[in-house]
Amino acid sequence: MAKKNVAIGYLGSQLDGGMGPGRWEKWRPTISLVSQPDVVVHRLELFHAPQHLALGRLLRDDMAKLSPETEVRLIEMAVEDPWDFGEVYASLYDWVRSYRFDPSREQYWAHITTGTHVAQICMFLMVEARFIPGVLLQTSPPRKWKEGEPGSMTLIDLDLSRYDRIAQRFQAERHDAVTFLKSGIATRNGRFNALIDEIERVAVRSRAPMLLAGPTGAGKSFLARRMFELKKSRHQLDGEFVEVNCATLRGDGAASTLFGHKKGSFTGAMADRAGLLRSADQGLLFLDEIGELGLDEQAMLLKAIEEKRFLPVGADREVGSDFQLIAGTNRDLRAEVAAGRFRDDLFARINLWTYSLLGLAERPEDIEPNVDHLLQLSAREAGRAVRFNAEAKARYLGFAQSPKAPWRGNFRDLSASVTRLATLAEGGRIGLPLVEAEIARLTWLWSRGGEAGAAGPATGRDVDDEGDEAEQLLLSVLDRASVDALDLFDRLQLATVLRVCRASPSLSEAGRRLFHVSRHARSVVNDADRLRKYLIKHGLTWDRIAP
Repeated sequence: MAKKNVAIGYLGSQLDGGMGPGRWEKWRPTISLVSQPDVVVHRLELFHAPQHLALGRLLRDDMAKLSPETEVRLIEMAVEDPWDFGEVYASLYDWVRSYRFDPSREQYWAHITTGTHVAQICMFLMVEARFIPGVLLQTSPPRKWKEGEPGSMTLIDLDLSRYDRIAQRFQAERHDAVTFLKSGIATRNGRFNALIDEIERVAVRSRAPMLLAGPTGAGKSFLARRMFELKKSRHQLDGEFVEVNCATLRGDGAASTLFGHKKGSFTGAMADRAGLLRSADQGLLFLDEIGELGLDEQAMLLKAIEEKRFLPVGADREVGSDFQLIAGTNRDLRAEVAAGRFRDDLFARINLWTYSLLGLAERPEDIEPNVDHLLQLSAREAGRAVRFNAEAKARYLGFAQSPKAPWRGNFRDLSASVTRLATLAEGGRIGLPLVEAEIARLTWLWSRGGEAGAAGPATGRDVDDEGDEAEQLLLSVLDRASVDALDLFDRLQLATVLRVCRASPSLSEAGRRLFHVSRHARSVVNDADRLRKYLIKHGLTWDRIAP
């Protein structure tokens, strides 16, 4: 059974006007609706101002002569100012919400040729928001008017996916945006490409906080800046990109750096300071390593995110800043919440959009396009092109994509490696001897602090130097009180275990390296369980310390 056609529109006091016989000598949009030769309008919901009731009745009588099958309902729409957007929208909205639409039996056309421009815009918004479950309808006069000529009518569906040309342009624009986020690098890893594809959609559609997780050097800061530039190009942000590594914020200065302070609020506060949150007003704030923030700063940040207001240090009056937040972390914030080091409510607020960036070793197929990209950057900066010869490139990629290359520093390591190769290349060619030397350098770099016997150049460090290095390593996973409670012996032992763990791809492999002698004397070998129990003794887990 065919659906009935229902048109909704405003009476045009000018275009539909005329009370005498001469009205038939001009083109009238509403009359045109019911005069189409191949289309039947079964019902017309016609809005009119109270003072135009007589015109509405005459128009209804004229339509009855032309289209007896059309039911015309005159609906009084009283507004004091037909050019007041709020008043017109409210009156139309109230009618739409009380109207009983039946899309299973009827199809709806919102006529936008008549009415004030404000009324036409409001009608458009009703259809776009699906308050009117239909399409737009536009009528047009014939090119050469003759009495009785109905003109034409056009249906406009706001579902842009139905328009091939528009859909193709949107698809091309999205492709360009994704390519921009990847800096034009033709990455091949399916998981990474799918992740960037979703990030692009979220970046241009949402201002909610976003959390980028992943190991150091995976590109969190770079991606945050590219998202800012993408939003800026679409006029979604007016402010600046403000970046801070929370790991560098310590003590009383942390709150001052982020939220600002008033002059004289503490020793050394010689002048007012705006703080980074205010600097990011109308822009994007990237807080890298957000897990390093203290609990007090976390509470202040939560208020600033939710209310767009906060209290600078030493101030008695709040200030405002409307910024978008992107946070970065190389820690598992779920474990930090469980351990009481990160606020559950703040984690819930920034966890709407969470993306885990893969390390370079997890994307071996993307190493080659990134090497090519880095060489292009080097050529632009140095003013000379550098290329691998075929044998050298095959050798470098064979090593770079193998398990022998853990890429612990991720893209920082790769960028440094390509920079060395490009700088040392003679005649713009990277040959096999240069690649072999670079592989040896990387192997030595990654073996330090790994398996027993891994050697580098002699350092001449004494026990105190070893203790200082161990302390820094321990402080990356434990708080100061826990480290101070350890004897030097336990510090050095635990630091050595941490080095081996961070040089190992898995808990089991780290266990095999640490217990490679005693494991042969056991009837039941479970290196991973032995290591796990040792870590638990110090309040640590593999997820916390893993590379």
